[in-house]
Amino acid sequence: MAGLGALARKIFGSANDRKIKTFQTKVEQINALEPELQGLSDDALKARTAEFRTQIQNGADIEDLLVPAFATVREAAHRALGQRHYDVQLIGGMVLNSGQISEMRTGEGKTLVATAPVYLNALAGKGVHVVTVNDYLAQRDSEWMGQVYTFLGLTVGCITHGLSDEERRAAYAADVTYGTNNEFGFDYLRDNMKHDRRSMVQRGHHYAIVDEVDSILVDEARTPLIISGPLEDRSEFYNSVDTLIPQLTAEDYELDEKQRSASFTEAGNEKLETLLREADLLKGNSLYDVENVAIVHHLQQALKAHKLFQRDKDYIVRNNEVVIIDEFTGRMMPGRRFSEGLHQALEAREKVQIQPENQTLASITFQNYFRMYGKLAGMTGTASTEADEFADIYKLEVVEIPTNMPVSRVDDDDEVYRTVEEKFHAIAKLIDECKERGQPVLVGTTSIEKSERLAELLKQHGYKQIDLSDPVAFAAAQKTDDGKSKVFAVLNARYHEQEAFIVAQAGLPGAVTIATNMAGRGTDIQLGGNADMQIAMELADMPEGTERTAAEAKIRADVEELKQKALRAGGLYVIGTERHESRRIDNQLRGRSGRQGDPGHSKFFLSLQDDLMRIFGSERMDSMLQKLGLEEGEAIIHPWINKALEKAQQKVEARNFDIRKNLLKFDDVMNDQRKVVFDQRIELMDSEAIQDAVAEMRRDVVDDLVANHIPERAYPEQWDTEGLQEEVRKQLNLDLPVKDWASEEGIAEEEVRNRLRKAADGAMAQKVAKYTPDIMRQVEKAILLQTLDNLWREHLANLDHLRSVVGFRGYAQRDPLQEYKTEAFTLFESMLTQLRQITTAQLLRVELVTEQAPQMPAEPEMHAHHIDPLTGEDEMAAADARLTASPQRDPDDPASWGKVGRNEVCPCGSGKKFKHCHGALV
Repeated sequence: MAGLGALARKIFGSANDRKIKTFQTKVEQINALEPELQGLSDDALKARTAEFRTQIQNGADIEDLLVPAFATVREAAHRALGQRHYDVQLIGGMVLNSGQISEMRTGEGKTLVATAPVYLNALAGKGVHVVTVNDYLAQRDSEWMGQVYTFLGLTVGCITHGLSDEERRAAYAADVTYGTNNEFGFDYLRDNMKHDRRSMVQRGHHYAIVDEVDSILVDEARTPLIISGPLEDRSEFYNSVDTLIPQLTAEDYELDEKQRSASFTEAGNEKLETLLREADLLKGNSLYDVENVAIVHHLQQALKAHKLFQRDKDYIVRNNEVVIIDEFTGRMMPGRRFSEGLHQALEAREKVQIQPENQTLASITFQNYFRMYGKLAGMTGTASTEADEFADIYKLEVVEIPTNMPVSRVDDDDEVYRTVEEKFHAIAKLIDECKERGQPVLVGTTSIEKSERLAELLKQHGYKQIDLSDPVAFAAAQKTDDGKSKVFAVLNARYHEQEAFIVAQAGLPGAVTIATNMAGRGTDIQLGGNADMQIAMELADMPEGTERTAAEAKIRADVEELKQKALRAGGLYVIGTERHESRRIDNQLRGRSGRQGDPGHSKFFLSLQDDLMRIFGSERMDSMLQKLGLEEGEAIIHPWINKALEKAQQKVEARNFDIRKNLLKFDDVMNDQRKVVFDQRIELMDSEAIQDAVAEMRRDVVDDLVANHIPERAYPEQWDTEGLQEEVRKQLNLDLPVKDWASEEGIAEEEVRNRLRKAADGAMAQKVAKYTPDIMRQVEKAILLQTLDNLWREHLANLDHLRSVVGFRGYAQRDPLQEYKTEAFTLFESMLTQLRQITTAQLLRVELVTEQAPQMPAEPEMHAHHIDPLTGEDEMAAADARLTASPQRDPDDPASWGKVGRNEVCPCGSGKKFKHCHGALV
């Protein structure tokens, strides 16, 4: 059967070949338009954008405009950048336009490929997002490719960390917006915490192209994007509230031990108002003024802490901490905390240190964020190994785009050594050989520690490590002695502009560059160096003129000469220091060599002590090799080993896919609820008046009260009228003689419901008459949004707790996912019930001191987090640190540095990261 399949592929081509062939006709049509467009003036070419837009407004489909639009972009790129799309680049663009993944090898010009589909889809005026892996690439690509868009009359925006809301709104309003996955996701979450539609920055999710799609949608999708806060220390406030509770008597509050709830009586409210006023904690005149919502909440939590929770039963105090005791098992649960300020209330009661609550305000996985786009596409050099995951989770098909020139790189079989030391010595020996013939070398490691270990070994071999703080001096050092001087560079820092320049120069003859797998993404390694980047770096301060033109020409001539030397030496030699658990990462490294038909070489060196080899039974292999007489420094080289390793990598990839898929199933449950809440918020913000929604909530609360206290088809004497009267007083702030109604002849449940509705509606009408409809409409919106946000945050915490324990249900032969779905739905329904009750109660109690609309509450302090699954570090911590850092930092005075991010450059001026310098955990 396998033979038949191979024969069919030979005759008819593979499925991928057939897909590529379907685009060929359109490529020919685009090529046919080229002479006509070359004859147009710049203005006439630009005018085509307005023509296309008019056609779309008149009902034309963008697919009908693909050929003329792609031809227009090709000509514009040639004029603006001096770059003309190859035919294969047009095919890559068509794949992106059709909402699929273009797999294109390194050096095939993916950045330029995206311009054609971006332009075509931006014509609709709904905005196109181009997503990159770091701020530097977003900034670089928006400026570089932005020349093509602006030439054609489109606007371009760029989202980077540290922009204000106004700047972000302007960037999203552009036809084309560049930015990182973290920033796009963070803005989406922040938008859904705003209280005014006009303050939102994003304007929808029309079409996105994700660069390095495998990194963003697979690697980084293992961890969610989280916004947490507020983090301020409110110990004094909790302690002040705590001192009030002992001053209350039994008449001031009511407890329901069964429901674990506590509330204040009218007498208690009056007493608390007096006490709060004396403590200068009360805003306005009444405890139930809008501004006092948070105080009421914390008073109730303090009451619960004092009256419903018992020390050594519900919690214990150990090492100056309040530790929860599980009510079912009786075991301590260190690390777990009660939510919504209850834990702080207990800490205040026990006079221990009050820990600030770091609450999750919002979160989303990248899978669910990017699935919101109407059309999603991606590009990368390595996606085919994850094709099943892209198809299953994102409904994205991977299409391999042919290279512009045939690949002539030689990929050697792996060399396997017994120990890491033997492996590194073999690598150092190969680097020496390459250096001798002036061949550039790129060494890929899996971690910073391994990069530094190899660097130490090279130093022992007489090499000198170049300081990267001055990239121009670095490039000059690499060029000396035809590249034979024993210098090398180590790239550890991520997402740095200087690093991109150094990666671009890694093709200089004899250059030795050691980089972690993630280093240098998005930057092409060109043999002989990158002339454009050298010109930008070395001639930055030289004004336009004949002198600059001559200097540029000299740099280009030097680069061409160096390129010929590198070509004669065999092109770029890529050395892998071990196999990664994913074949994709190995292919990314290997793909750095052999761009645009250049010669090249790649080889991976392994040892039995490497993680992948160790996990897959290297002990047995080690003893076998010793018996076979493998001596120190000798290696095994055989295609079978490559095959066995590939199988091992496939197993690990499949396992990781299952983990991500399972995590996504749980997140999908939260995502459905998130959509409901976020859509509801937008609807509320868009509504001029929400009195109808509030009235419906009020009626639902009345219906629930009646249903809870009057059983269906029960006689009046069986009604719980006493409980109903009390609940009406608590929830509706109405003192009605409900107990007396039951004695009326012929009274029915429906009549009670109608009377309660009428009384509640009447009380609300009095508020409206007292404060005017306009003001009350704004009060309603403010209270409803604030209540919804508070409950949603609490709901997120509840779901987190549920998620952490639901796995144990599997021991009882119950499906954890099904259990999670059921309980999450119950919690969500409970949240909506609370929303109706709290909103109704607040509105019927609210008193405005001055007859003015309340201000919307300020946004809470927000901290974005995204844990890099490869390093375990918080990618956004360094960015947050840049915002919060002290503006006046004295390099000699660490006290002036403020909070320094672990990945930030150390303020002392060493040029090292803070974590490797003054922040080292020695």
